[in-house]
Amino acid sequence: MLHRRDFLKTGGTLALATGIARADVPDHLWSGYDFGAPPRVADRLNQGPFGIEQDDGWYTIMATTPSDQPVRNYGLGLIGYTWEESGPSLAARKGTETLEQHVEKLASLPFIDLLYIRCDWRDVQKVPGKLDLHPIWKLTLDAAKSHNLRVGFRIQLSSPNIQPANLSIPDYIRDKIPLVKIGKIRNSASGGEYIEPRYDHPELQKAFRDLNDLLVAELDDNPLVEFMDLMMYGFWGEGHTSDYPSPFPDYLTAERTFVDMTRYQIETWKKVPLAVNTQPDISKTGNREVHDLAVRSGCWLRSDSIILDEPIQIEMLANRPPWLAVVIEDGAGRHHEVDPQNLRLDTAGITYRERAALHALDLGANYWALWTEGGNLERFYVRYPKSFDMLRRRLGYRVRPSWIWQRKRHGAPELIIAVANDGVAGVPGVLRIFAESPDGKIKVGGGLDPGHPHGGRLRQASLMLPPGIEGQPLRVRAEIETKGGIRRPIRWACGQPLDSDGALQIQLLRSDDKSWRKGI
Repeated sequence: MLHRRDFLKTGGTLALATGIARADVPDHLWSGYDFGAPPRVADRLNQGPFGIEQDDGWYTIMATTPSDQPVRNYGLGLIGYTWEESGPSLAARKGTETLEQHVEKLASLPFIDLLYIRCDWRDVQKVPGKLDLHPIWKLTLDAAKSHNLRVGFRIQLSSPNIQPANLSIPDYIRDKIPLVKIGKIRNSASGGEYIEPRYDHPELQKAFRDLNDLLVAELDDNPLVEFMDLMMYGFWGEGHTSDYPSPFPDYLTAERTFVDMTRYQIETWKKVPLAVNTQPDISKTGNREVHDLAVRSGCWLRSDSIILDEPIQIEMLANRPPWLAVVIEDGAGRHHEVDPQNLRLDTAGITYRERAALHALDLGANYWALWTEGGNLERFYVRYPKSFDMLRRRLGYRVRPSWIWQRKRHGAPELIIAVANDGVAGVPGVLRIFAESPDGKIKVGGGLDPGHPHGGRLRQASLMLPPGIEGQPLRVRAEIETKGGIRRPIRWACGQPLDSDGALQIQLLRSDDKSWRKGI
């Protein structure tokens, strides 16, 4: 079987509003780089500073502590693959379990947060103007709804796994466009050559736009869909063809083609976040320009390896704008049984899979991919639970109202909330905070700056309350706002008891209480 990282070992972006792609974006440090302004927050909360001279009395009415349990929220988690580049689980491919059994086994694992489909274009469309989704799509979406999970996906425009017998593009396109042989298939008894389509051909471009339009109509409004990987150039849609050449006649044609294809996806998908693979431009098809365009447009980042990633990818992922999520996978050894000889223990007795998973924390990642083998994952967790448990307690963002102060100000009560993030990543969007009465008649709130609080940091915000509610109970809750203004409730990651919707109950101090403190 052909594996993506074997290929890489052998072989070694402007704002949409302008409609212009920046040519020849050089390699640069992402740390401190100007990717433009963050998304605008319409009802931005006052985030300080809150000087002591501004109040007429204050009191700390609540202080929370971190939860030591997994907290399932949008924008983070462990990913199980119902379909990967070669299909479903090995057992399903061999016919010893059905697709339904494979999906249910994966979805029912207690540590799975999101299901993922990676399939070829030919698996979702046979004829122009109509989707023909493989049955895995309905099974995955149904399982996600049943188990309170979410869904991500990628449509591959090319995959070496099915060549030379098949191409990823549907047959109706294959017959209309030039196909380019880019090199002999190595280490294959069947022989043959790898084939890439001329992506710049008008018929392929027309079909690509049709595909996006159809997928958007089907999935962009679906609340179960959490993200989609950008459809990029080459093998597995990752932006490369290893050390094989591209099918383009020159670099500028390749760059223009994939910048335009990236722009079309960004403009067409209004609600579902898109994730761009950080693959360096080893195939000279404009990846740096694609990255620049994607990040400036709010796309998340992704890498399909971690231990074997190049230094430039690690630098990019670790230093992206803090309001962007990162998706990480590493599929090495996913088909192996739980045997130390197969799992490649190092000198400290740690398996390769554990080392790879825990490196996602070093990058401040939001997601870690577990791949397709539900049985292997279950057995691995029984024997090596540490890495999964640590990921679930630290991956992504874990926010809570660490301090809640009540102040007297301008004749009305004010709440100042210091929101702590005990996770390793910033908030992938805008964190919105509300204080509301139990009956819902009083509700005040707004948004923090995008990405805040960053991983391991705090962010303070003020909520001005109406006069006369001192001494009453309130609920403090949060939601996250993402692409297209979509808002989703989130649970606070604190050890204190929460309401069923994840909100924290507090009790305001009365105006005549003797506990008020004055600034000094």
